[in-house]
Amino acid sequence: MIERKKPDADLRNYHTVFLELGLLITLVVFIVAVRIDITSLGPEDIVLEEQEIVEMEEIIQTRQIETPPPPPRQPVPVEVPNDEIIEDVDIDIGGDLDLGGSLSMPPPPPPAEDEPEEDFFVVVEEMPELIGGLGELQRQIRYPEMARRAGIEGRVYIQFIVNERGDVENPQVIRGIGGGADEEALRVVSQAQFRPGMQRGRPVRVQYSLPIFFRLQN
Repeated sequence: MIERKKPDADLRNYHTVFLELGLLITLVVFIVAVRIDITSLGPEDIVLEEQEIVEMEEIIQTRQIETPPPPPRQPVPVEVPNDEIIEDVDIDIGGDLDLGGSLSMPPPPPPAEDEPEEDFFVVVEEMPELIGGLGELQRQIRYPEMARRAGIEGRVYIQFIVNERGDVENPQVIRGIGGGADEEALRVVSQAQFRPGMQRGRPVRVQYSLPIFFRLQN
């Protein structure tokens, strides 16, 4: 069974309407396109800022150039009369100078005196040893009366040489306190006896020093 279309559904009935509507739309689009100004804008004018012109001024040299002075004038020669006689001048260079003789030299400086070499040691393998000790030496001190009255106390340092036999030679005060204490320290140290210092198995002279104490008893 063939189904028939409804008369309202047939598009051919609206063909004229669609054609007119399409023409109308096309006309409107054309009119709008004609009225629109599609000309491109011209290039913008670029305004450049004027640069400041720097004028270079020429510096004029004001220093004066010194010109060298003119050379001195040459002396004018003076004519000498022919009858004037110029005498010869004798130059005495010293007749006493004997060029062939020998020159005397200054005397040589006197020979320097040789300083005596030290015949003692300062440090040896076995240093000298005080017999009896320092305490025994201190007990032999007699306090000087002058130092006692003045209340002088302190240490007196004596330097000396201990010879090969253990005797004291050339004692000297290297730091004293005065008041007669220095002389008493020299007296006591001069009487001291030592075991001599040894170097390589034999006795030698050795420099030595001792402090001697002076202290008042209350």
